[in-house]
Amino acid sequence: METGRGVATPRDIRDLCDLYDVTDEAERDHMMLLAHESKQQGWWHSHDLDFGTYVGLEDAAVAIMYYHSTTIPGLLQTADYARAVHDVVVPKLLPERIDELVEVRMTRQRRLLQDNRPRFTAVIDEAALHRIVGGREVMAVQLDKVLQMSAMPRVEIQVLPYEAGAHPAMESNFSIIELPSPTTGIVFVEGLIGSVYLERAQDLERYHAVFEWLQSVALGPQDTADLIAAVSRSYKGD
Repeated sequence: METGRGVATPRDIRDLCDLYDVTDEAERDHMMLLAHESKQQGWWHSHDLDFGTYVGLEDAAVAIMYYHSTTIPGLLQTADYARAVHDVVVPKLLPERIDELVEVRMTRQRRLLQDNRPRFTAVIDEAALHRIVGGREVMAVQLDKVLQMSAMPRVEIQVLPYEAGAHPAMESNFSIIELPSPTTGIVFVEGLIGSVYLERAQDLERYHAVFEWLQSVALGPQDTADLIAAVSRSYKGD
């Protein structure tokens, strides 16, 4: 178990709880449930994903906070927008692999339609609205979808306008994943050199503070909707 080559069984967890004097029944039951669920493969395991760990965390999340400076969040993307994003990956992906990754992205979005959906909060830089990904028609449909999703329960979207100026996340894209108690949250930071998962309390505190800062200077939900609708109309030639 310590080397990662074996998986703890619920009985292992029970015995370890006895060994380490874990007497809280709720905590014991939670850890044994995690041990049981660890043997069950998620739908994403069959797709050979580099970001499979993230998808698993996303699937278990009770809240997702997302900031990205250049693209629309994956959970809000249309299939055509997602395909255009994957089409410029280096090294180049085969068409069938792109189709598979687009399917994965669309499947991930079902999480926001479930009864036990997580709270999803996104701050999107205004640049993402103006960067034409896939063409003007694709962008118009994409922004319309963002508007539709923003009206859903437990979904909140804000745009960080150019006028906000400098901010502490200009050189970083990240997600904060909150998991069911008593599991701690995780920060997922992604970039060209790879992805990093941060779990330390000080990291979580720092990224929560940054996200709250972004929310405080971003447009409110109504002003955000008005701006997105205006940009969408510009793509349609209205």
